[in-house]
Amino acid sequence: MISLTATIRNKKEKLNILRKQGVLPAVLYGEGIESAPIKMALKDFQEIFSQAGESSLICLEVAGKKYDVLIHQLDRDPVSGQIVHSDFYQPSTKRKVVVEVQLVFEGESLAVKDLDGVLVKEIQVIEVKGLARSLPREIVADITSLKTFNDRVRIADLKMPAGVECLKHPEEIVALVVPQKEEKEETPPVLAAPEGAGEKAAESSEESSK
Repeated sequence: MISLTATIRNKKEKLNILRKQGVLPAVLYGEGIESAPIKMALKDFQEIFSQAGESSLICLEVAGKKYDVLIHQLDRDPVSGQIVHSDFYQPSTKRKVVVEVQLVFEGESLAVKDLDGVLVKEIQVIEVKGLARSLPREIVADITSLKTFNDRVRIADLKMPAGVECLKHPEEIVALVVPQKEEKEETPPVLAAPEGAGEKAAESSEESSK
């Protein structure tokens, strides 16, 4: 299990100042523990988050104590997208929890390779339920079965870890391959003659023949 170190945060500390110093404010709470404001180096958090995501347990060490926690919720700056706050949740070891898990698409589709099709990912994140220690970082969606435009990868085709269940319907489509859209040549619009133009042309012809 990967580890992250944090320290207790004084509630009087200005959050904006901490963030300018490269420090991420956070809160620790969960089963059997009191909620506590904490802080850590943003770069350390980003490194751990890139490995664990929001569905894998990490070991959080605070003031000499260790907690098995999930990165439970992130707040981001609406403009920059930078992470500005995080929750660390210690789940029960006996009760199942629900988390979102990213799908990773692997394999080679013959419908893409040989038929020049386009892979469409209908679902990229799924909700799963299980004990925290059983939750995966990601789940693989194998697209090698997509050999024609009629083939589908469904929820039922995903290999779930033991003790973990997907909360989506097993028949929901995860991925498929569709033909590329052919670009149609634009036909120049035919401009209709102004109303009465034919009559005027005929009149002009008659006058010139007189």
